[in-house]
Amino acid sequence: MASRTRKSPEVRRAEITQAAAHLISRHGYNGISLKDVADMVDMSQPGVLHYVGSKEGLLSLLITDIYDVYGTPEEFLQTGLPGSDPNHPHLPAYFDYLVAHNASQPELTQLYTVLETEAISTNHPLHDYFLHRPEEVWKHYSKFPWALPDGMDWSRDMQDSVRMSMEVMDGIQIRLLREPKIDYVQEWNLFKDLLFPLPLWDGYR
Repeated sequence: MASRTRKSPEVRRAEITQAAAHLISRHGYNGISLKDVADMVDMSQPGVLHYVGSKEGLLSLLITDIYDVYGTPEEFLQTGLPGSDPNHPHLPAYFDYLVAHNASQPELTQLYTVLETEAISTNHPLHDYFLHRPEEVWKHYSKFPWALPDGMDWSRDMQDSVRMSMEVMDGIQIRLLREPKIDYVQEWNLFKDLLFPLPLWDGYR
């Protein structure tokens, strides 16, 4: 009988988070158990607990290991895409990149939408995370030297634009769960023209 290959902790952790993302995106956090995750990765429930600590710990891993590490401004600035010059990046170009990233990861996008909706409940483990997310996003984006049209100031003029852009993406992602299907990128482009209108943003999008 062939011996079973021992997987590294990193591989096991990745398998667990991917399985949890798959299950929660379909059934919600409250609709799954650690046993469901364990069964999907062919582990015992105590084995899964060894890596995540608790069901709430599993949820934290989904955010820190999957959602919050991809599609970031830092990632965008390494792409070489138009508007990604680290010295004066273009915010609308980054949002285009983020939307394209989310559109290419439908299960991850659905996971985020399901969790954000569930987290309206004050008892949800991610309630505070989503409650403070707009403020945290603004703080993080404020670290970058975004190029803006003449006369515009980041601190004075852009917080509402960032907030509304995030709200538009959230709304589109909810709409993606319904029928008839829509194209995420095309829908975003319609709103982008309202949020970053030409000719004001000409050369900065």
